[in-house]
Amino acid sequence: MPKYKHYDFNQSSMVVINYKDQLQPGTFEHAIHYLTHNKLDLSVFHDVYTNDDGGRPAYDPAILLSIILFAYSKGITSSREIQWCCETNIIFKALSCDTVPHFTTIANFISKYPESMTELFEQVLLICDEQGLIGNELFALDGCKMSSNAAKEWSGKFKELKQKRDKIQRQIKHLIGKHRECDERDDDEAVLQKQRLEQNIDTLDKAFQKIDQFVKTQVPRMGQGKKPSEVKSNITDNESAKITTSKGTIQGYNGVATVDKKHQVIIDAYAWGQGQEHHTLISTLERVLQRYRRLGFSKDIYKDGIIVTF
Repeated sequence: MPKYKHYDFNQSSMVVINYKDQLQPGTFEHAIHYLTHNKLDLSVFHDVYTNDDGGRPAYDPAILLSIILFAYSKGITSSREIQWCCETNIIFKALSCDTVPHFTTIANFISKYPESMTELFEQVLLICDEQGLIGNELFALDGCKMSSNAAKEWSGKFKELKQKRDKIQRQIKHLIGKHRECDERDDDEAVLQKQRLEQNIDTLDKAFQKIDQFVKTQVPRMGQGKKPSEVKSNITDNESAKITTSKGTIQGYNGVATVDKKHQVIIDAYAWGQGQEHHTLISTLERVLQRYRRLGFSKDIYKDGIIVTF
């Protein structure tokens, strides 16, 4: 039987590498690195930093943006997982220059700059246009249903939410009565039962206050049909909606993207809190129109003979 050199994949090794050499031209990671460090104007992120004369140095936005974009391209959206990749993956180490931003830093960067991210997205579109990557002949619109960080159990029309609030109030009164009965007893079991009742009352009271505050400060949410009627609101995230998918009903959004045909460059993307995608068509087309006007591509892209599929 032939002999082969022994090898073991489950081992660690100290290897001397150059991080720049890991970002080979022609790869996606090289494109990200080049754009963030050479082409994009990241000054939109600078105003929030006040550590010019003192304080701890911050992570360069170019570093954070590079690792986040590369992670997203691999389907990695968890901030904790991105941090772990920066600790273990050689490409992430190269993009971050062997720094390891904490997952809270990554999450904060992602959520803190919605307007700046929009401006950055449009800078990328300008670069794509300079490179001839946008054909402006055919736009395709498609949607993807996404879950939000909100439970559908907290959804309901205002009448339903008020009924749920009143039911919780009745449960609290019932538990308070049970608690008073325990006060009349002096055994160990009564003490333990009182503790459980107090915990249950506290949990129910928080739920009651949450619903009560919502119905007193918000207004019913109306649908987008020809005859608008009330749709279910959500106490945790009222911009989201109950959406039916092939795998059941979720509380979330319809993520609608507009893609240019030539090289599948995304020219617009937005998360709509509506169950039906056709309600988003006019708003999406208007967003594309306004973006093209801002960027100077066209005053009215739809009069230029563009074809739109939905």
